[in-house]
Amino acid sequence: MVAAMALSKLPIFQSSEQFLNMQTQWAAALNPWLLNPMAKGIFLNDVTLKAGANSINHLLQRMQQGWAIVDIQNPITVYRSQPFNATTLTLTSSGAGTVSLYVF
Repeated sequence: MVAAMALSKLPIFQSSEQFLNMQTQWAAALNPWLLNPMAKGIFLNDVTLKAGANSINHLLQRMQQGWAIVDIQNPITVYRSQPFNATTLTLTSSGAGTVSLYVF
């Protein structure tokens, strides 16, 4: 599993240098992406699911906003069966299988 990176707005340094004055243009372009919840996600690799409801610790340490299957190793159907919360993701699976998830 990969830990989430602490991303926030780009800091702006005050300077008379032309190079540093370009940072406001970079900030205008990059800050919307850095503030996007998908940029602050975590990959959960090789999560083993059983048939039925599965509670998975999503490790975000905040309220989850979404998830996606990035790899699935078995012919199963998976869906979210509980509302998002700050600690777990509850997925219901049609059978036993292994998936990799991106949670954000």
